[in-house]
Amino acid sequence: MITPRCAAALQKGVGLVEVMIAVLVFAVGLLGIAALQATALKNSQSSLERSQAVIHTYGILDSMRANLVAARAGQYDTGGMQCAAGDPDAGTLAQRDVARWLTSMQTGGMGADACGQIQCVLATQYCTITVRWNDVRGLEGEAQQEFSTETRI
Repeated sequence: MITPRCAAALQKGVGLVEVMIAVLVFAVGLLGIAALQATALKNSQSSLERSQAVIHTYGILDSMRANLVAARAGQYDTGGMQCAAGDPDAGTLAQRDVARWLTSMQTGGMGADACGQIQCVLATQYCTITVRWNDVRGLEGEAQQEFSTETRI
């Protein structure tokens, strides 16, 4: 039979092993939390860029509705995906609106490679606004993201 005094003698050194195991478990937990934080930051940036794409799309639509005669005449059509903003102070009101729209996307947090496209079908007065940007940080290598809105003006 083991007496309490012998049991205490057998327990020497076990505390150190228990502490080392506890530190190991704690370290693995902290690494998991750090990885979770990094993923949350990437997804947050991607979400911000998507929200900005929506805001910029509605912004150009508001400009088109304010200049409705020109919009219905097709003056806002970009003729394809446009990445070069051009001079925001030259040309017609429609051309200036498009140049400011592209400039605001590129300087407003979506990156210098943000592009936009406006296509309107004059017969039906339906317009499709498309925004494209690079989201390589948020989606692990999937660089091109695109958001489109179709509306009637």
